[in-house]
Amino acid sequence: MADKTIMLACSAGMSTSLLVSKMQNAAKEKGKDYKIFATAASGIQDEIDKEHPDVLMLGPQVQYMEDSVKKITDEAGIPLTVINMQDYGMMNGEHVLETAQELMGDK
Repeated sequence: MADKTIMLACSAGMSTSLLVSKMQNAAKEKGKDYKIFATAASGIQDEIDKEHPDVLMLGPQVQYMEDSVKKITDEAGIPLTVINMQDYGMMNGEHVLETAQELMGDK
């Protein structure tokens, strides 16, 4: 079982799949055992209930949902952030992973 779980959410859960792969590679290089997955924004509540992630990161394209999602994550005690647009556009998995680690206190 993974030490930590990182959940990414975007419009359909598809555009973040490459970023998930790059984050997994970066985690492996750092010797971290993380479960990293992407989901559609519409499934955030179900995935939080099922997976109990340690952090939730929203894709920039769903940034408008941050306030409503924050209510869910606050209730669940999960840190929330929006992925930096430049990191997302460049698919910088290493930097996005570092951001997640900071939020989880696992640097």
